[in-house]
Amino acid sequence: MPRGFDRERTNIHKLQYHFIWCPKYRKSVLEGEVRDRLEELIEEKADELGLEILELAIRPDHVHLFITGDPTLAPNKIMQQVKGYSSRHLRDEFDFGLPSLWTRSYFVSSAGDVSSEVIKEYIDAQAGE
Repeated sequence: MPRGFDRERTNIHKLQYHFIWCPKYRKSVLEGEVRDRLEELIEEKADELGLEILELAIRPDHVHLFITGDPTLAPNKIMQQVKGYSSRHLRDEFDFGLPSLWTRSYFVSSAGDVSSEVIKEYIDAQAGE
């Protein structure tokens, strides 16, 4: 098995996702104690979901999360879990003066070790077998 891949009973995979999301109205509320608590909450939820955090950067008005994923967990479900869990706890502990903590929107991108060009070349090469 290639290095860096995860092996399950029925599959081998390497899924990496880069998520970006921000507070409602892009307010700069993710500082100090809020930032520290948000980091803890994201780490707790990632652990619960069996995800490995590769990089976490919390800026005052947005969050970057780079993780390894599991093929049984869709990216939208990951965001639903992380944003819901963190919002629930942070809103109980801090007063943001916002109707909700997070916007409904987020950015997600997959990352990998091979380019789309390499994949196309591999597929084309298989036709010659």
